[in-house]
Amino acid sequence: MQRILIVEDEESLAEFLQLELKYEGYEVAAVYDGRKGLEEATQNEYDLILLDLMLPGLNGIEVCRRLRAVKDTPIIMLTARDSVMDRVTGLDSGADDYLSKPFAIEELLARMRVIFRREQKREVEKKMLLCFKDLELDVESRILKKEEQEIELTNKEFELLVMFLKNINRVLTRDVLLEQIWGYESAVETNVVDVYVRYLRNKLSDSDKETYIHTVRGAGYVMR
Repeated sequence: MQRILIVEDEESLAEFLQLELKYEGYEVAAVYDGRKGLEEATQNEYDLILLDLMLPGLNGIEVCRRLRAVKDTPIIMLTARDSVMDRVTGLDSGADDYLSKPFAIEELLARMRVIFRREQKREVEKKMLLCFKDLELDVESRILKKEEQEIELTNKEFELLVMFLKNINRVLTRDVLLEQIWGYESAVETNVVDVYVRYLRNKLSDSDKETYIHTVRGAGYVMR
């Protein structure tokens, strides 16, 4: 049975989510402030965390950052704040997805299923070595080497690179990258893909030059 942790200070919403998720067959725990949420998530094992952004004690961004330093537990951030910068900040802190309040329980469940499918896929892909030009990526250890020099990647940069390395010479649209890596689609969020492709390019070639990942105008990106 998959275990879910809810970190939400609005107790009525937390109780509603607990009831719905238990009905769907999940084992669920809930805490109501950031510090207790971080402690619970760090000391115990969960398959997914639903994390509110605005929390007493410690806000969701800080909880996410501190948790990411020690664990890779998938996180869906829940918040009433819906600006592009809020979304980018949440994702940059380590969240896997971002859901704005109010939301339908069906949408939350769908996003959870996407994350669980992605986690299962990652398990299958472990012990895989992906190579291209002078790049060598060990998927299990998450170590990227370029001419024997290690390059440190964030979680999203790593996932992007895996997608490109598994699809050499194939154009990947922004929508495809969003769906496969972030798990949702939106005309606004496609900007997030551009930001992370730029981050990855800079790490691979010490500049924003299209040495490895090329832009296909009106379509997306391709590694060739």
